[in-house]
Amino acid sequence: MMAKPSPKTAPEPQQQIPEELAVEIRKLAHDLSNALEIIVQTSYLLNMAELKEPASEWLRMLDTGVTKALDLNMQLRDYIKVHTPR
Repeated sequence: MMAKPSPKTAPEPQQQIPEELAVEIRKLAHDLSNALEIIVQTSYLLNMAELKEPASEWLRMLDTGVTKALDLNMQLRDYIKVHTPR
């Protein structure tokens, strides 16, 4: 006799985002990517300058925030892909 999977191990069904909502979220994620690209490029250019303290520390803080924002945006885009019927 086969054992029933426990509730902890049973896969959860994927909840799908309605297509109309997914389109709007994709548009917002795309616009966010464009805005982040401006920040990334500006940060890169500032890194080319020889900044003195405390400006160089502020730039490191900016870079950390930009990296986190890029990661979050990628997670959002991946979530949309997984939860949108195609």
